[in-house]
Amino acid sequence: MTQDAIFSPFFATVFLTLIVWVYMYIRRISFITSTKLSQKDLSVPGTLAQISPPNVSNPSDNLKNLFEIPIIFYALVLYLFITNQVDAVYVNVAWIFVVFRALHSAVHCTFNLIILRFYLYLFSTLAVWFIAIRAALIHFGT
Repeated sequence: MTQDAIFSPFFATVFLTLIVWVYMYIRRISFITSTKLSQKDLSVPGTLAQISPPNVSNPSDNLKNLFEIPIIFYALVLYLFITNQVDAVYVNVAWIFVVFRALHSAVHCTFNLIILRFYLYLFSTLAVWFIAIRAALIHFGT
């Protein structure tokens, strides 16, 4: 397995973030234009978040989520690549992370069933913790 195989799930996560970002703006612009909010209405910090329905605020909240645990994932991917430790286990677990994050985003941005979203988030995050713990054990075991 080549070391750069780890960059496929890395960029998949980056593009997931891009998709959620675009979706968020589509929902926001649609809401702002349909409600004919004025610039004055939008100039007070937090106003849009307070008056937005869930189909507008959830994509924004999801975008914020994509700058939490995934940041650790990005750092781990770079660490694994730089230290020449990429193997099939890391790549497969990275894809598990991506799939569960994508499902989490899809649920959060659409019907938002909280318990389902919770489990999707949990499994994706466990994948990152697995990568982190395995990398740390290898690092400190040598």
